Amino acid sequence: MTTTLDARYGRTRGRRIRSRTIAIVAGAGVLVVALAWVLWVGLFGATSSIETQDVGYTVVDAHAIDIRSQVSANPGSTVSCSIEALNAEFAIVGWKVIALPAVPDRNRVITERLRTSEPAVTGAIGSCWLR
Repeated sequence: MTTTLDARYGRTRGRRIRSRTIAIVAGAGVLVVALAWVLWVGLFGATSSIETQDVGYTVVDAHAIDIRSQVSANPGSTVSCSIEALNAEFAIVGWKVIALPAVPDRNRVITERLRTSEPAVTGAIGSCWLR
């Protein structure tokens, strides 16, 4: 009776072997895809890096500030950076995106004048990215 019920509801030895084979093939497929992704991203992905360091700032007047920063990127890379000026409450009172052309050196120091909507007490680079 048990054999008849197992056959009726698909609990045969052949069904178990088929299910196990499908699970092994699916697991191997997932493993191959994961390994390919790790190799593609880790070994063959972009290796460019950008580093920034704030050098200083000079408050020109109530509506302008000069921001000096060092940007390090791979030689020949064109970079865009956002710079921002902050007031005493750390609210952004001036902001713009600057484009840095490709240069043969890794490090460059930039000075950029930024117009502000009210007096700024500090200025810095917000972020940089490759173009």
